[in-house]
Amino acid sequence: MNRELIINVTSTEINIALCEDKVLVELGKDMAQTGFAVGDIYLGKVRKIMPGLNAAFVNIGHERDAFIHYQDLGTHFPTLDKIVDSWAPNKKCLRLETVKIDSGLEKDGKISSYLKVGQSVMVQVSKEAISTKGPRLTCDISLAGRNIVLVPFSSKVFLSQKIRSNEEKKRLKRVATGVLPKNFGVIIRTAATAATDLDVEQDILAAVEKWNKTCQQIRRRQAPALLMGEMSRANTIIRDTLDGSFTQICVDDEGMYNEIRNYIRSVDPEKEKIVKLYRGSVPIFDNFDISRQIKSLFARYVSLKRGAYLIFDSTEAMHVIDVNSGNRTKADDNQEQTVLEVNLAAAAEIARQLRLRDFGGIIIIDFIDMHKAQSRQMLYDEMHRLMATDKARHTILPLTKFGLMQITRQRIRPVAIKDIQEVCPTCGGTGKIEPTVLLDRKIENQLSLLAEEHGERFVNLVVSPYVAAYLKRGIISLRTRWALRYGMIIKITASQGTGMVDVKYLDSKGENMLHPNYVGHRKPKLKKSSAPENKAKETKNQQSKTGKRTKKPKGKDKE
Repeated sequence: MNRELIINVTSTEINIALCEDKVLVELGKDMAQTGFAVGDIYLGKVRKIMPGLNAAFVNIGHERDAFIHYQDLGTHFPTLDKIVDSWAPNKKCLRLETVKIDSGLEKDGKISSYLKVGQSVMVQVSKEAISTKGPRLTCDISLAGRNIVLVPFSSKVFLSQKIRSNEEKKRLKRVATGVLPKNFGVIIRTAATAATDLDVEQDILAAVEKWNKTCQQIRRRQAPALLMGEMSRANTIIRDTLDGSFTQICVDDEGMYNEIRNYIRSVDPEKEKIVKLYRGSVPIFDNFDISRQIKSLFARYVSLKRGAYLIFDSTEAMHVIDVNSGNRTKADDNQEQTVLEVNLAAAAEIARQLRLRDFGGIIIIDFIDMHKAQSRQMLYDEMHRLMATDKARHTILPLTKFGLMQITRQRIRPVAIKDIQEVCPTCGGTGKIEPTVLLDRKIENQLSLLAEEHGERFVNLVVSPYVAAYLKRGIISLRTRWALRYGMIIKITASQGTGMVDVKYLDSKGENMLHPNYVGHRKPKLKKSSAPENKAKETKNQQSKTGKRTKKPKGKDKE
């Protein structure tokens, strides 16, 4: 299996597409302006205690207060609180290695016994803000590395259940035990089986150093403040999934390209050559056929082979998927076999769609009814196999007598489809757009303004493929005429993500030339000079202030 990571970077967001054998299987989006990610550690301030919920709201700098339940405080919260308090200004700092771990929290305790309004507390984001809800927090701090996950306030070594070899388990446990400081535990990840002893040791020591630096930030920051930021979403995916199956990581931003390349060089130098910087004129998602797949795969109706299709519906409580056979027919009359084949094909597509749309919570699948228990069991086993590679925690229940399958899947981020289905920016949801026959005149007026008044000599017009073909058609195209008329170099980029009548005016660096803060080659305002006409205006202004006029020489009036 060939895996590719395609990354599109803009000024406001980072879009990440993971493809397996050229087929889109995961789509992620990081908004640059929010900056809140799962794994970030904050110094928060308690805003409100909710005794009825046995929870509290904490201010970490988000537009909505974050939520933390009593059970999210963690077993060793008193020790964590003691360390956080010791790192406050003018206090003696305590290191975790030298602290005595207090007894754990009671299961049926009250949050008001441990948190007070205005208290500073170290927290970690466990779920991003979703819809009207703020981020979900935990005080069970953990720091992820490529081969391990460091767990402070613990002294145990845990191993991934996917590690089967007893010899490998003994080796990894021996390596971790030999390097772990006191009061630190660790979870050995599956990727550690391919790592050397030195790699595992360095991962553990790096995570311990990261913890110490996080504690040092408490003294320098005032709540609410970010103490330790998780690496970018792109690097997180690379850290968790990079293996021999990756053939290419392509990114269209030089800064992100260097960041990813430096990270891979540090963890796996042999893989550095698979990172490539995309410099093509066509948008990167169009070049790798990602845009078309997004439009086809995120629709309400998703087609399967031979006429079958799926219908997706979402509510606040759950997601519902309906499987339909459509007009599928077979030469024989074996209806049970036909239904089973449709259901198995639907299961494969649904497993991919759950990852692609990042559905979380309760998912109900209405498969086509099958009469044989053997067929139902085969479908259940196949769904288990297909979702084995899904990294989100999930539970699959057998089919009910009505043919319904229930799945619960971990939700840590907003549903991807919510970010893609927005109100049309072209019509504003009205379903009406400006006349297309006037589009060329509108573009020409804007080019005239940029060339004659602002002095621009280059412009990149980003338009839909239909408009791009219209502007470039003919021997002497509209683009050629405009370029000669206004003395500009006009580049036309066809983008499938651009609306039918939408136009973007970009400079050579990709900046929006119509943005209010854009400077570019705009002519500066003229300053007052010492020319004679300006001197005359200054003299006139002085006369108006003093109320006196200079006498004209005699004999000049008639002239």
